[in-house]
Amino acid sequence: MRNKYMKRGLALFLAGIALILFGYYLKDTELMKYGWAMIIGYSAFGFGVLYIVYSLMRKIERKAILDDRAEEAGKENS
Repeated sequence: MRNKYMKRGLALFLAGIALILFGYYLKDTELMKYGWAMIIGYSAFGFGVLYIVYSLMRKIERKAILDDRAEEAGKENS
């Protein structure tokens, strides 16, 4: 897991889940307003998923570029 986007995505994903659970806890106990925790939690969760998908797309794209370069180098050597 060397990709910085994957690390950020997982961190936001887990933080989002924690904030959502905290929001549900606040909702059940009626201690304070829970809406902001839920909004921030769902936003963090969504951005985390987007970062994870972006990191996977970058990984696939990088592999395709390396394969193309290897193929071109093989044609030049032949």
